[in-house]
Amino acid sequence: MKLLAVAKKVIAIEVDPRMVAELQKRVAGTEYKNKLEIIFGDAIKTEFPYFDICVANTPYQISSPLTFKLLSHRPLFREALLMFQREFALRLIAEPNDPLYCRLSVNTQLLCKPTHVMKVGKNNFRPPPKVESSIIRLKPHNPPPAINFMEWDGLVRLTFSRKNKTMGGIFKKDSVVQMLTENYKTYCSLHNIALPEELPSLKPKILEILERTGFAEMRSNKMDINEFMKLLAAFNEENIHFA
Repeated sequence: MKLLAVAKKVIAIEVDPRMVAELQKRVAGTEYKNKLEIIFGDAIKTEFPYFDICVANTPYQISSPLTFKLLSHRPLFREALLMFQREFALRLIAEPNDPLYCRLSVNTQLLCKPTHVMKVGKNNFRPPPKVESSIIRLKPHNPPPAINFMEWDGLVRLTFSRKNKTMGGIFKKDSVVQMLTENYKTYCSLHNIALPEELPSLKPKILEILERTGFAEMRSNKMDINEFMKLLAAFNEENIHFA
């Protein structure tokens, strides 16, 4: 009702039929009725219409999928104001060297600028939940980064799965070398790049890339967005991919 008072149009997505009925009752016979469109359904499964601002009191169990669904929406929106569980919110805005800095931090900050707006104490809810909350503002980077997000996430997932290990320690593991070798073969096949019958191990090349770029002794929880981009570019230049 607060949004209807200030917006040209409000599109509400709601999965609870009781909430839908209550909202329809409140706007019936008012000036707001024609400004409101209600989509009855699950926000994660619903195709979003065009919008320029999103405001959501987010069900905390869908915090991550909703965040990335919003950030993949096109055309880009102007900003989103979302309420999250406090710990999730702090992970979104965490920076390198912060104990909460993680794959979620890096992936979110690649696509947008997240900022903390305010804390929301549990006593603002009835009944009070067991967790504290925060409101976060997301402003998508426009234009978005020219990067294959699936591949980017492949690199970030790999490095943060062992965030206290050095890049050298992570990439010398046989399972990682095997995964990158299979990706290398697939890439070469798709791009008509000839390979020898007996492909030598990629481990020396992988470790040489890390040494040459200065990342061999780096750890993921200390690397910023630009450093991850440089690392990904260095591997891609040698036809080594993560997705």
